[in-house]
Amino acid sequence: MTQPAPYPETLRQDHVDKLFGVNVADPYRWLETGQDPEVQAWVHAQNRHMRAAIDRISVRRGLEARLEKLLEIGEVSLPSVRRNKGETRYFYTRRSGAQNQPVLVVRDGGSGKERVLFDPNQESDKQLLSLDWYTPSWEGNLVAYGTSEGGSEESTLKIRDVRSGKDLPDTITRARYSSVCFLPGEKRFYYSRFPAAGSVPAGEEKYHRRIFEHVIGRSPDADPMVFAAKNLTDFPSCTISPNGRWLVLRVHQGWSQSSVLVADTRKTPIRFQEITTGLEHVYDPLVTDQALWIRSNEGASRYSIFKVDPTRPERKHWRTVVAEHEADVLSDFNVVAGQLVVHYLAGGTSRVDRYDLDGKRLGTLPLPTVGTSNGASGLADGDEFFFDFESIGTPPVVFRSTQGSADLGEFARVQAPFAADAFSAEPRSATSADGTRVPYLLVYRRDLDLQRGPHPTLVYGYGGFNVSLQPRFSRTLIAWLEAGGVYVQANLRGGGELGEAWHRAGQLDKKQNVFDDYYAVAEALIADKIADTTTLAAHGRSNGGLLAAVAIAQRPDLFRAVVSSVPLTDMLRFDRFLIAKLWESEYGSPSDPTHFRWLHAYSPYHHVQPGTRYPGVLLTTAEGDTRVDPMHARKMAAALQHASASGYPVLLRTEIEAGHGQGKPTRMIAEEQADIYAFLLWQLGRAELE
Repeated sequence: MTQPAPYPETLRQDHVDKLFGVNVADPYRWLETGQDPEVQAWVHAQNRHMRAAIDRISVRRGLEARLEKLLEIGEVSLPSVRRNKGETRYFYTRRSGAQNQPVLVVRDGGSGKERVLFDPNQESDKQLLSLDWYTPSWEGNLVAYGTSEGGSEESTLKIRDVRSGKDLPDTITRARYSSVCFLPGEKRFYYSRFPAAGSVPAGEEKYHRRIFEHVIGRSPDADPMVFAAKNLTDFPSCTISPNGRWLVLRVHQGWSQSSVLVADTRKTPIRFQEITTGLEHVYDPLVTDQALWIRSNEGASRYSIFKVDPTRPERKHWRTVVAEHEADVLSDFNVVAGQLVVHYLAGGTSRVDRYDLDGKRLGTLPLPTVGTSNGASGLADGDEFFFDFESIGTPPVVFRSTQGSADLGEFARVQAPFAADAFSAEPRSATSADGTRVPYLLVYRRDLDLQRGPHPTLVYGYGGFNVSLQPRFSRTLIAWLEAGGVYVQANLRGGGELGEAWHRAGQLDKKQNVFDDYYAVAEALIADKIADTTTLAAHGRSNGGLLAAVAIAQRPDLFRAVVSSVPLTDMLRFDRFLIAKLWESEYGSPSDPTHFRWLHAYSPYHHVQPGTRYPGVLLTTAEGDTRVDPMHARKMAAALQHASASGYPVLLRTEIEAGHGQGKPTRMIAEEQADIYAFLLWQLGRAELE
């Protein structure tokens, strides 16, 4: 169970900052500079050390082979539907077999024949080019799409002619997360873009997102800006009515507030009217030719839907058409086939209801089992709509329904080489430190006898940014379940599973609630004899990686092994790196004395104590991560390697040619997951070193 070799040598400096009267040690500050040759040499030495340990685990090679097969189970997305002169086109992505990246395909009319529109697998020898996003024009003859290399998400916008399959000359850089709004006629569009280096103060290039207008064939350098947000971290995106008249902006201001602006494009110059002035809630707009529809938590923690006349968009004229549900969270909606198709979260799982355009409930769409839908797609004035579904044992399937009918047909399906009922997903709950009931999902192989524990049990959590964890199909999870592992998905405060009040109860000064919820779920598993402290493991990614890192620091006694992926760990300097200023509304600002106290209370890097018996730890990160700087994982690994007195390994895995996770080719996913599962099985006593 112990580490097979000494750790690489790591310089420990006597660096102390005095922050708001508090002496804060930072002995690994030098590891923040990723491009420094000494840091790079240290990273490569850590990778060699990690490989020397994990490659000796008896189950490692078998896991990777199984994961490669499981990842051949494909993917399919909801279609974007476009219609022109009676001809309908369906745009969607599909990944089949051994393909590393999803492919953009189009289906013309009712022929049912797919043709490839863009295949990133054919564009890159290393399979590191990914399709980040795409938007078809209303007529469906053009598609704007973004690609990036190595998971960087730094998209380049291009335009493809659907009929010829060739790109137009237009190329727009700095189009990360771009929203594109085509005007009818396919001659111009509005889009979002980040500023060029040198046009804003140094370090602010990843902020100041703005909306521009592009005429096809014109140099992007000549594109006029039509909207600039007031604040550095405001994040505007656009949507537009099919007739091109109503251009609507949603300005994202953190994860608890947004604003909506409306402009009539028939008027010159274009002028935006903010219709949410003075309102501090979340507003998600969707616009059709006749109406603006807004999902909001204003006066409704579990959200409702307003209908707005865009010619009279002032707040006093809004009308509630779907009221807040007494128990379930209205998480998404669309106006398709002359009706509202509304997605609810009911206890963390999906329900899809239909309403007419005045808010009269028409019924619930039948879902195959407990699982997840990502919502609906289609044309507002069409006669058909689509919605998707997946569950723990069911790969994605896209259903088609027609206007006025509850009958379902299949548009596309992904096949799996096992029965959907091979795994059991059981909702449970635990009681947190303050008495709050915390839901979680217990997943295991159906033939596993839970009573004959303890079992190797992996507890996954996120708990932030209004993100809801739902029962989705995970190809990689199957390998863990097949190995006899139990998987637990914890719906912690900070997420969106139970509405905005649930989200706010886990942010800013209430962040400790998230960690307490996580520990409560773990302790419930021990109380139920599903696991014990020798078979219990923690895992989280990104904000969930912070969760896992805090668990290491606060409760080293509770988990035998922890995997913290692309984590934040230094919460006193997080805002200085990459896009992290966007997250201050969720965590707070280290430069504010009150916020500093919140952050310092749990910042995991600053709470690593020498002589503590820490669990076995695997930290994973990537050099190309453009969201969470890999310095967080580096500093935490160094601190734990110096401090831990347990003899259990602390390993750092750094992917050199990948990013935060988006766009990662399946071969890299198989390699990383094999390392994670092998490490866990080794530490939980289910595998040995060879």
